[in-house]
Amino acid sequence: MDKLRSAFRYAFHGIGQAFRSELNLKIHALISVCVIIAGFVLHISMGEWIAIVLCIALVIAAELINTAIEKLADVIDLKPNKDIGLVKDMAAGAVLWCAMSAVCIGLLIFVPKIIMLF
Repeated sequence: MDKLRSAFRYAFHGIGQAFRSELNLKIHALISVCVIIAGFVLHISMGEWIAIVLCIALVIAAELINTAIEKLADVIDLKPNKDIGLVKDMAAGAVLWCAMSAVCIGLLIFVPKIIMLF
């Protein structure tokens, strides 16, 4: 039980450190809060909530993985390295891909509801 408790403690510590140090995570969190508020205001369905929660989880998880890759890469080689730079770019690209997909899903959910208001 102590190992499990420690594992959770380390995981929450890592999440907390990433949120404190990474501007992009703070931006994703702010946008997530805005989307959640919009979901309540526009009375989205259970299926739409599931899509929104999955999108938020995917983008935040991708950003956490990207942050971990960047930190690890910086420890591995302090001087500029073309291959490490490419790995960092690919990880950032994965975050961008997830975020763009989340935006598309958000538009599919929210635009019709907003149009119905007018």
